[in-house]
Amino acid sequence: MDALDRSTIWPYEDGAPGRFYYSRYDSPTIADAEAALGALEGGEALLFPSGAGATTALVLHLLQPGDTIALAEGCYFGTGGTFKTLAKWGIRHVEFDQTGPPPDGVQLVWLEAPSNPFLTMPDLEAAAAHPAPVVVDATVATPVYLKPLERGADYVLHSATKYLAGHDDALLGAVAGRDLAALKQFRTSTGISPAPDTAWLLARGLRTLEVRVRRQTETATLLAERLRAHPAVEIVRYPGFSGLLSFDVADNETALRVETSTRLIVNATSLGGVTSVMENRHRWEGDRVPPGLLRLSVGLEDAEALWADLAQALASDT
Repeated sequence: MDALDRSTIWPYEDGAPGRFYYSRYDSPTIADAEAALGALEGGEALLFPSGAGATTALVLHLLQPGDTIALAEGCYFGTGGTFKTLAKWGIRHVEFDQTGPPPDGVQLVWLEAPSNPFLTMPDLEAAAAHPAPVVVDATVATPVYLKPLERGADYVLHSATKYLAGHDDALLGAVAGRDLAALKQFRTSTGISPAPDTAWLLARGLRTLEVRVRRQTETATLLAERLRAHPAVEIVRYPGFSGLLSFDVADNETALRVETSTRLIVNATSLGGVTSVMENRHRWEGDRVPPGLLRLSVGLEDAEALWADLAQALASDT
């Protein structure tokens, strides 16, 4: 693994700036991590300080006042929150059912594959046929299960904090595409630049990405099957891959009891790490989600141990 270079400046070469001269523009550690992710996505990649930072940079780079984003219904609620914040600059958004075609009259199509926490998959073919650029947030799928650039998308977005870095210790965002030179210039000009430490942690995580997410998929598939058969569970949502699933219990009070009764599964937010975490999303998203919805991010613990933990947490409500 390449060395971590925390430098902010590098000497000129024969009196002229070389590739690396000031870290807001570029850095060896960041460039290495971007090259590794770009190779996985089949294009180029740029890193940002967070997923929200990547979202903000991409939208402000692509759009202008008066433009409208078609946003997938049921996607990560923070994305809609970011777009609401940008409304004061004249950028609007409308939600649509991503399992069908995007609406007419929009300047950007924003999909999530799968959506979080409802786990719907977009109609990528219908989106690619739309005249507007298409962004696919593939945080949950990862390039192991989906490479949107090969399916007609123009950009791929990741909260690299999640599966890509994979250890709950690196806050980072990423955008992949075919030609990101203009976006890179925007990043440099606006200073939405990542730190080398987190880029180094991302490069570390990418080395084990496929092993981790395939193991998480095996465990999540088993847990989803058993949860579907449990009398205290009303509905299970799972797309058949990756380590994220959600399920509903009777109400918000029941969800609170379940999430605070686990012993192995940590009651915490976020997803994609090696430690299993679960939370009731109603606390953050309100009536946008069912009051009893629990989101479970499956880690690398023993599958039977995880099921035993879930079963005992659900037992008091059967």
